Amino acid sequence: MEIYLVRHTTPNIEKGICYGQSDIGITNSFASEVEKIHQQIPVTEISRVYSSPLQRCKLLAKTFNMPFTTDPRLKEMDFGDWELQAWDDIPTTQLNPWMKSFVTTQVPNGESYVMLQDRILNFYNSLHIGSEEKIVVVTHAGPMRALLAHIRKIELKDSFTIKIGYGDVIVIPTLPKKI
Repeated sequence: MEIYLVRHTTPNIEKGICYGQSDIGITNSFASEVEKIHQQIPVTEISRVYSSPLQRCKLLAKTFNMPFTTDPRLKEMDFGDWELQAWDDIPTTQLNPWMKSFVTTQVPNGESYVMLQDRILNFYNSLHIGSEEKIVVVTHAGPMRALLAHIRKIELKDSFTIKIGYGDVIVIPTLPKKI
């Protein structure tokens, strides 16, 4: 069994803007990015596709030409009051404490990184996967890093050493669960 974790393609937003769960679109490089993604996945062997409900993921999930399931647990981190603000415009009285302890410090009206990890692990543990199945999970860098940190036994605070670009595909081979 294999899980293909796929990060959405390049979002249509200026650099330097905080956009976690904001539902923004994609750039005009979408088609060429999708082509590269599909080259890394045995598309005809995929049995299920899951996607974050945000449009930048759903548009990619549609390209697998099969029904897919959206799951809110696959969303990017909820940056609450900071959504769609320039990082430079976020008050340092809020940003600095979060930067010092982003794993456990909750963003105002948003979530902490450990909260994000809890929901992505809840999703992962809810999968009922057959031994020959290949599934695609279209999501964001935050959930991907949080899940991979758990699987690779990396402390969550060190998970940003896991580099994940737009359109990256990471394969997680898993063993069937023992009965």
